[in-house]
Amino acid sequence: MRALHFSLLGLAATASLATVNLAAAQMKAAPKNQVVGTETRYFTSIDGLMDGNADVILKETRQGKTVTAATLDVCYPAEKSTDRKDRFVANLTVNGGTLSGATQTQIDKLPVTVKVNRRPTGDTFEFKGQVTIGQTTTSLTSADNTDQSEREFQENQSNDESIAAAPKDFSEVSPESIAVKIKLEAALDFVRSLRGQSVEVSLSSLSVSCEALRAGEQVINLTIDPERAADFVAKAKTYPGVVNAGWTAGAIDMERTVRFDAAGWRSGDKIDRNKLASSLSATLAKTMSAKSSATSWDDETGKLKLSFKRPSQVMPALELTENVEVNAVVSPDKPGATDKMILWISTPSVTTTDEASSAKLALAEAPATDEESDPRDDNGAVAAVAAEFKAQRWDAEKTGWK
Repeated sequence: MRALHFSLLGLAATASLATVNLAAAQMKAAPKNQVVGTETRYFTSIDGLMDGNADVILKETRQGKTVTAATLDVCYPAEKSTDRKDRFVANLTVNGGTLSGATQTQIDKLPVTVKVNRRPTGDTFEFKGQVTIGQTTTSLTSADNTDQSEREFQENQSNDESIAAAPKDFSEVSPESIAVKIKLEAALDFVRSLRGQSVEVSLSSLSVSCEALRAGEQVINLTIDPERAADFVAKAKTYPGVVNAGWTAGAIDMERTVRFDAAGWRSGDKIDRNKLASSLSATLAKTMSAKSSATSWDDETGKLKLSFKRPSQVMPALELTENVEVNAVVSPDKPGATDKMILWISTPSVTTTDEASSAKLALAEAPATDEESDPRDDNGAVAAVAAEFKAQRWDAEKTGWK
């Protein structure tokens, strides 16, 4: 019995050693970069589809080098020469190097069929095939495609959304600029509800992007009088389908913004628009060596537009006139109760006209450039406004008021 016991132990040890050696041999034989088990890979730069205008994501599930499943996600212009997008997602059947499947588009509900041949070419891949949407068939030829891991794919996904539902102040978001993130199926009714309201809707935000189609959520950007913004945000959050609502980036540039005591600039619980416009207009007129010609408030956006005139120094004998426009936004310095206000003024916009009473010159303005404007256009306007309103300026280095 004892001899049999030692014999069994020897057999077990031999079997165990054989298993270890086999595993070691397999690891040694496997290519260095080959992943053992299932992994997900992505292709995000497949081009050539729909004249190169399609945004294509091919997701593959692999067992080693063998593709076991694939999904094709294509976002494309629904009509030529428009920003309107449609999209389809097709789960593909894998048959060797051929990927095929059928589905329908997300918006227009058009039938879609896909047949693509996939071929490894060294370290890259080539795709050839056809995609039919409705009655239109498009050929696909794309070479030198590289794939990404799940981690690389997620890291490369854009996330530009910046909505502050309850900002501590208006140093990073703008008091007149509102963003509402809403489910796609609820977006149309929400925008319709804005008709007749005193808000300005960004036209570009009405176009549904590929990112929005894939996320199932759209961000609508609006401009509103800062004094009504908090109430609007609170109401928007209760609208069916709204995911988030709050303030976002807008007109405010902190380098051209001042902060001052609200006392003396209010009429009841509202900003004293007449007093503020009068003081600001007089200050800018003096600073820019101009005469005030008009002031007006936009009831929708709450922006103040100030207009000025001054003699042009181009051939002074012609007596041409420079028309100068400056926009301003005034607001509490943060949502909720506060005893401070902020005031932003834009850089001046200057056009030159001939206002002679008889025959006039037709003048062509030079195209705008990125070069600095004439210092006389501004002439220290922000500093002058800060002095007039006994206000603080923004310290960009310390990111605070000074």
